[in-house]
Amino acid sequence: MRNLYLAAAMLACATSAQAAETYIIDPAHTYPNFKISHLGFSTMHGRFGDTKGELVIDWEKNRGSVDIVIDAASVDTGFKKRDDHLRSPDFLNAAEFPEITYVSDDVVIHADKTATVNGELTIMGVSKPVTLAVKSINCGEHPMQKGTFVCGFDAEGKIKRSDFGVTYALPAVGDEMKLEIEVEAKRK
Repeated sequence: MRNLYLAAAMLACATSAQAAETYIIDPAHTYPNFKISHLGFSTMHGRFGDTKGELVIDWEKNRGSVDIVIDAASVDTGFKKRDDHLRSPDFLNAAEFPEITYVSDDVVIHADKTATVNGELTIMGVSKPVTLAVKSINCGEHPMQKGTFVCGFDAEGKIKRSDFGVTYALPAVGDEMKLEIEVEAKRK
């Protein structure tokens, strides 16, 4: 009987040491940003203010997963008239396609606390593979919320908006968009 308890305890320890951790996106501290050429004169910056989702990290295997949902109507460039146009069928068509999603196929966490995320980005119902380079992963106890464990990530990537059927004003408004995503997520 003692051997049975010992085996069960060893199995429980082994399982918990290899268990993946789930993190919930903190929408108040997560901002997908984009940069795009505006008529060849300047770079327009924008962001999305409403993001939710979940991350899973398996530190033992240096793997993970990402599932993000962005409210397309939350686009914000600091200019209401332009934002309304970006929500229209000319660009994001937020009424018909209210969500932009990113779901990972593979996440590899590197020894230097960076990562490579391969996944599917869906904009206006069109899904395309997109790779994100996570430049930093910082985790620890939240300094203002004792007992809350948080991880922060800075990721970047590039897409062509025309790949997703967003072709209005090409080539005057750039096709290539640079993505920068700051994420904070709290461990469940």
